[in-house]
Amino acid sequence: MIQHFLDYIAIERKYSQRTVEAYRDDLRDFCAFLDVKMENFRPGEVGEDDIKLWMLDLLEKQHQSPRSVKRKLSALRSFYKFLLRQKKVTRDITARIIPPKADKPLPVFFRPAEMEAVTAQDNWAEDFEGIRDSLIIEMLYQTGMRQAEMLGLQDADLDLNQGQVRIFGKRRKERIVPIGETLMTLIQHYTEARAELLDGQPVPAFFVRRNRSGEIVPLNKHTLYNIVRTRMGEVSTLKKHSPHVLRHTFATTMLDNGADIRTIQELLGHASLSTTQVYTHTTFEQIKRVYMATHPRAKQEGGDKNEKKD
Repeated sequence: MIQHFLDYIAIERKYSQRTVEAYRDDLRDFCAFLDVKMENFRPGEVGEDDIKLWMLDLLEKQHQSPRSVKRKLSALRSFYKFLLRQKKVTRDITARIIPPKADKPLPVFFRPAEMEAVTAQDNWAEDFEGIRDSLIIEMLYQTGMRQAEMLGLQDADLDLNQGQVRIFGKRRKERIVPIGETLMTLIQHYTEARAELLDGQPVPAFFVRRNRSGEIVPLNKHTLYNIVRTRMGEVSTLKKHSPHVLRHTFATTMLDNGADIRTIQELLGHASLSTTQVYTHTTFEQIKRVYMATHPRAKQEGGDKNEKKD
C-alpha cells in the first residue's frame, strides 16, 4: 500500500526522486515506531494516538527539531489523503493532528560587495573548470535557479538570441528567466571550452565534469556544492556557502533594487506568494538595523541606559 502511494507521487504527481525518497524514509520511520514492516502496514489499525506518540518520540527521545517532525507529519498527511481518495480508509486520522511550532529562520544571503568580488571579470580563468565555475556562480546569482534545476539544464534550454533561459522547476513546471550580457558572454566562453574538451563527443548535459576515469559526464550535486562553497568561501564570512544561499541572494538583490514581489515569485518559480514574502522580512530587518544604527532618535533610544538624565 505504501509502495502504491510512492509510485503514485513519482509517476502521476511527478515528484522528484529526492522527494519520493524522503517520503519513503518518513513513512518507514513511522512503521518502525509501530514495529511493523512497510509492506505489512494496515492503516485501519492506526489511530490518532499512535501519531501523537510518534511525534512525541521524535521530539523527546530522538531529539529531532520541530521542523523535521513537521515535515514527517506532512508526509503522513499526504499518504492518508491518498488512502482516503482510494477508499482504503473512511477518515483521515491526520486531519486533527497539530504539528509542533517551528520558527522559520530568515534566509541568509551574500552581500553586494561579496558578489561583486566573486563575479569580477578579473577572476575569470582560461581553463575549462575555471570558466565553468565562474559561469555557475554568475548563473545562480542572475537567475535564482535551484540546484536541481541547474543540474537538469540542457543546451536547448538556453536561448542567447532572445537572452533567456528555460528552467524546469518542481513537478517539471516550466518558467522563462531573462539573462544579462555578462552571463551570455560567460555561456559562450563555456560552450567553446566544453566543445574543445568533448572533442566531438556527444554533449551529456549543459554542465559537465571529468570523472576519475577521465570520462566527460554530467555535473553532479556534490561537485556543484563544492564549487559554490569554495568560490563563495573566498569572499564571504557566512557559515553556509551553498547554491541555495545564492538563490536567496538573487531574490534579496531584486527586492532591494525595486522589483515587485509578484515578479520575484515568477522568477523563482514559487507556487505560493507566501513563500516569496519571506524575503520582504529579510529586507525589513536590514532596513531596521540601518535605521537603528543611523537615526539620531533611534540611537538615543538604544544608547547608554545608565546615562544621567537632566
